[in-house]
Amino acid sequence: MASISSQLLLALHISVIVSLCSAADPFVYYNFDVSYITASPLGVPQQVIAVNGKFPGPPLNVTTNNNVVVNVRNKLDEDLLMTWAGVQQRKSSWQDGVLGTNCPIPPKWNWTYQFQVKDQIGSFFYFPSINFQRAAGGYGAFIINNRPIIPIPFATPDGDIVVLIGDWYTRNHTDLRKTLNGGKGLGMPDGVLVNGKGPYRYNDTLVPDGIEYETINVHPGKTYRFRVHNVGISTSLNFRIQGHNLLLAETEGSYTVQQNYTSLDIHVGQSYSFLVTMDQNASSDYYIVASARFVNQTVWKRVTGVAILHYSNSKGKASGPLPDPPQDEFDKTFSMNQARSIRWNVTASGARPNPQGSFRYGSINVTDLYVLQNTPPVKVNGKQRTTLNGISFINPATPIRLADELKVKGVYKLDFPHRPSTRSPQMATSVINGTYRGFFEIILQNNDTKVHTYHLDGYAFFVVGMDYGVWTDSSRGTYNKWDGIARTTAQVYPGAWTAILVSLDNVGIWNLRTENLDSWYLGQETYVRVVNPEATNKTELPIPDNALYCGALSKLQKPEDISLAKSLPGNQIQLFLTVLMTSTAVFMFL
Repeated sequence: MASISSQLLLALHISVIVSLCSAADPFVYYNFDVSYITASPLGVPQQVIAVNGKFPGPPLNVTTNNNVVVNVRNKLDEDLLMTWAGVQQRKSSWQDGVLGTNCPIPPKWNWTYQFQVKDQIGSFFYFPSINFQRAAGGYGAFIINNRPIIPIPFATPDGDIVVLIGDWYTRNHTDLRKTLNGGKGLGMPDGVLVNGKGPYRYNDTLVPDGIEYETINVHPGKTYRFRVHNVGISTSLNFRIQGHNLLLAETEGSYTVQQNYTSLDIHVGQSYSFLVTMDQNASSDYYIVASARFVNQTVWKRVTGVAILHYSNSKGKASGPLPDPPQDEFDKTFSMNQARSIRWNVTASGARPNPQGSFRYGSINVTDLYVLQNTPPVKVNGKQRTTLNGISFINPATPIRLADELKVKGVYKLDFPHRPSTRSPQMATSVINGTYRGFFEIILQNNDTKVHTYHLDGYAFFVVGMDYGVWTDSSRGTYNKWDGIARTTAQVYPGAWTAILVSLDNVGIWNLRTENLDSWYLGQETYVRVVNPEATNKTELPIPDNALYCGALSKLQKPEDISLAKSLPGNQIQLFLTVLMTSTAVFMFL
């Protein structure tokens, strides 16, 4: 009898685990060893952050509804968290990898993330989210492919090419951090990297000899999908390929109306997919360029990334001047009009068979409005800080989601102001109180002197409007209520506003931040708390067995081997889960 009871108990335990892991969908497994290596992307040896010894890190390539298991071992000398920007973590903000939801992974520890890419497709990237570490690397592409039963809205490309672009400093991230902590700005970057490499020597004066550059090999007549991500610190970049059109097809999980661009501005944190056909005569190689935008081009010439597009039948090396960037020094509307031209393909299927446009966002009543205003850095309590609505966010020692779960009081306040505050700037852990199944209108008002890109974890939102000046109620008359693009980032031009709409259907604690790393580090962020008043695993998964504890809950932290999944290599995790699923199936037929 005892034996039968033990078997039933085991079967019940296994069934619970499998049900929480969405066992009907495949698992994919990755191991990440995050460590320092020495590299010289701009010709100067420096410490960078590598994943599995590579900089940038390896791509994660998965399919809609896959269960993704990533075992992260922290070989740095400081705490680490990895976040998966744009992956919505449906029902599981526990896996989001930011300080509002997770305790950091201590040095020499490892922690296993496990999440499902539920009902998502598209181009994203991962990166370390704390301690200014993204300025040292640690990033890589995150690709979510369509399931075979859902057709993509274009012919299958002949290849898939990841291009990671971003501004770069030759100083270590710890030195950059000290500069910001000391109340100073970072100054002009030392260059732009393309896939972790410096520029091709297109100019002997600007580019020193001996720098390794990126070469992308292609075949004539073929069409490739270029997935381009701005993984940099704070510089907007114009991306272009000499002599080739960029047919925009997707951005951050949404298929777009397909249209050609000769170049496109890609702001910090943003991702785009282009279809590029190799239709030139290959008389020589071609330049791939990512150059700084909205700056003095004469002074910032060195802040240009240059890679090479090499046809298999190329007759020589690229030479001559780079293709021109947009000539809009005296036309501040050019880039904004380009951004407005990016539209949602309402007839294409995304992750599901039904068309993307079947969600009629423009006919949903708004339940709450937040006008979020930034400013240039200000002094708060004697320190240089950045703010939203006059609040510079302080991450608590105890993560917000963990405090909620274990009823720790006084960690944060649900008092984030709906509109810009007239009081003096302050430092606080002030959180937006979101209503489950509410429909938010958020106005991002940029009173800074540079472009900011804002990101909201847990969701794709609809970009419905942007313009220069101050947003007012009458600005709603300009909103696009039919095919505004659904994405996870939105740029806001200096002295301008951007309006987004978001359906709060994902329970959890979700980070709303500027992706400009310096401003984020100095406090320009908050969280949106979305709680289902009815406690149920149907809208939020329970706290993971291997959750880390810190702050007021440090006493709950067990030794590192807190869970079996953490201590097993990827292949053994896969074997373990396979055995569990098989055992469950067997018990179901007993």
